Amino acid sequence: MHDTGRIRRALDPAARRIVFGEHVDAAVRDELPFYLRVDRAHLVMLVERGILAPDTGRRLLGAIGELACQGCAPLAGRPAPRGLYLLYEGWLVERLGERVGGALQLARSRNDLNATVLRLRLRGVACRLAREVLRLAAALARGAERHAAVVMPVYTHHQAALPVTYGHYLSGVGLALLRDLEGIEAAAAGLERCPLGAGAAGGTTVPIDAGRTAALLGFSGGVLHSLDAVASRDGVLRLLAAAAVLGVTLSRLATDLQLWSTAEFGLIDFPDELVGSSSMMPQKRNAFLLEHVQGRAGAPLGAFTAAAMAMHATPFSNSVAVGTEGVKPLWHALEQVAEAAVLARLSVAGARPRPEAMRRRAAEGFTPATELANRLVREAGLSFREAHHRVGEMITAAAEGGEPLETAAERCFREQGAGWDAAWLDPAAVAAAAAYGGGPAGPSLRRALAELRAGWGAAAARLRERGARWRRADRALDAAVAAVLAGEPGEVAEDGGGWGAASGSGGGPGAMTPSGGDGCHEA
Repeated sequence: MHDTGRIRRALDPAARRIVFGEHVDAAVRDELPFYLRVDRAHLVMLVERGILAPDTGRRLLGAIGELACQGCAPLAGRPAPRGLYLLYEGWLVERLGERVGGALQLARSRNDLNATVLRLRLRGVACRLAREVLRLAAALARGAERHAAVVMPVYTHHQAALPVTYGHYLSGVGLALLRDLEGIEAAAAGLERCPLGAGAAGGTTVPIDAGRTAALLGFSGGVLHSLDAVASRDGVLRLLAAAAVLGVTLSRLATDLQLWSTAEFGLIDFPDELVGSSSMMPQKRNAFLLEHVQGRAGAPLGAFTAAAMAMHATPFSNSVAVGTEGVKPLWHALEQVAEAAVLARLSVAGARPRPEAMRRRAAEGFTPATELANRLVREAGLSFREAHHRVGEMITAAAEGGEPLETAAERCFREQGAGWDAAWLDPAAVAAAAAYGGGPAGPSLRRALAELRAGWGAAAARLRERGARWRRADRALDAAVAAVLAGEPGEVAEDGGGWGAASGSGGGPGAMTPSGGDGCHEA
């Protein structure tokens, strides 16, 4: 359909190839099912409100149902000179005639339709990402419980610093991941209001019930403001920003695990199914999956930059730069970071700590040094700066092959008239005593794990509740469609669909009048 009445010739072929592609098979597969879902809800609402004749609604719903049952195959391979939706609408016109096939777009624009489809598509993507984060957090929690007593050094500046446990490390990453998940959930919560009904930007005078379509599509509310609904794609930016923060956490975890798996550290190793070899060097066991984590985890940050620049300095209205170009980087980036979370989970679950090597490194790295200084303060009355200097001198001598640290420390305490306990130089004893400030001691770690488990459970419950709400909406939509097809629409308007010039439907300017509500209600 090239002749719109205002435009009489098809889009330039070169421009068409760039903007829409030669064929739209991928869009038919990935996007069109969402358009069909929105159209079913829109048609149900129009018939229920008495705006559209029931017979017209039934014929359109029948054709849409037939297309859905065929997996949208009738549209595969077709050119789309004016985009996916007009290709689909053209097919309806071919099947049903222009009077019926062309009735679907009443009180609607591609602007609010595309905004609605975007939010529907983002549901699955955001949920998949949230599920993968939860699975990784569960693997970290299980590892933390299993390795709660495996002593190792915590590193600062790649130098052994203090004695902790491998479980302490894993639980810390798990807690950070839960905060990352909160960011993803907050971004997804911003997608809960349905834009449908906003039209091109100014709402509509047709007395639609935007709340009804919102409920049938599983949204928590209908359109509130028509311009905001079609102009804004900040949900894309917020979701990419949250995913970028998640990517930072994943990359840091991957860096630690890969570094600790090297022969130079030798603190963990991986089974055969999580490493790769070299085409040239037969001795290699490369933890290369972690490099994929590092690489893929950066995708959302790049996508955020591209999306933000596409949207930057555009008018606050419907804009191709915002709604199309700004959204384009999103899908690949979120898929990449979700896959990074999967690879990180496999690596965490498969990593095998080497307790003896970990404990040896904690001792050889003088990680109890801070505890020794603390004890000089508490037992001998020195200031911490004096104690810090004394312990530094002892360690310098020990590191250079002079007096062993234990001998020098015991002598120092005796000279100060203080008691001495060799456990102060045992990394395991020091870690077990670090019960304050969120340290690795048993009671402290158990509190952290309880918080991790509680946060995980609450997030999983929220994810299940959202999924259940969407499934309920799907069932309600199916039932409403069946009622219209059977000639029994469930919510025909009492006024028979009278046309009020200032009805305010669709979140337009009239929505501020007392009688001009948009019909929103909770799904």
